[in-house]
Amino acid sequence: MILKGNEDLRIKKTITNIHQAFVDMILKTDYSKITVKSICDKAMINKKTFYSYYETLDNLLLEMQEIMLQEYTEMVKDYKVPEDLYKINEEFFKYSVSKGEVYEKIMCSESYSFVGKNVAGNFVESVWGNFSSKNLKDKYRQNLLYCFLSNIGLELYRQWVFDKKQIPIEEVIKLSGELLCNGVNGFLKG
Repeated sequence: MILKGNEDLRIKKTITNIHQAFVDMILKTDYSKITVKSICDKAMINKKTFYSYYETLDNLLLEMQEIMLQEYTEMVKDYKVPEDLYKINEEFFKYSVSKGEVYEKIMCSESYSFVGKNVAGNFVESVWGNFSSKNLKDKYRQNLLYCFLSNIGLELYRQWVFDKKQIPIEEVIKLSGELLCNGVNGFLKG
C-alpha cells in the first residue's frame, strides 16, 4: 500500500514497519528465502495484518518497484527525449547512488533481476512513450530502440556496481551517457 499521507496513524505505522522489515530482510537474505512470516515477525505484526495490505510478498516488492519508478520519473519528467538523454542517464546514476544499498541489491542482485528489468522497461515506456521520429518507420524499429534503452542503461549501472564502483561516479556518468547517446543518435540517423 503506497502511503498518500492521509491515512490513519496506525496504518502509516504498520506500513512503515512492514517496509522497514522488508528492507532489513533484503539486506540480509536472498529474496527466495524471505517469507511473509519473517517479515511479520520483524515488523511485529500478524500475518492477517500483512495480508490485509498485500496479497503476496511479490506485491510488496512490486510496490517498492512502483515507488522507485515514481520517484525517478518525477525527477526527469521535464526532460525531452532524445535531446536530454545524457541528463536522464546522469539523473539515473545519481538517483541510484542516493538510494543506497537496498536499491543497489534490488537492481543488481540476480534474485531481484526481474524488478530491475521491470523498472527500466516501465521507465523507458513512460519517458519515451510520446517520442516519435520519422526515423522510426514502424513499431519494430521502436521496439529495438526501447529494448536497447531498457537494457543498456541498467546493465551499465549493474556492471559498475559489480566492479565495486572502481570508476568515479562522474566518469561513469560521462562514459555511460556517451555510450547511450551515441547509440541512440546513431540508430536515429540510420
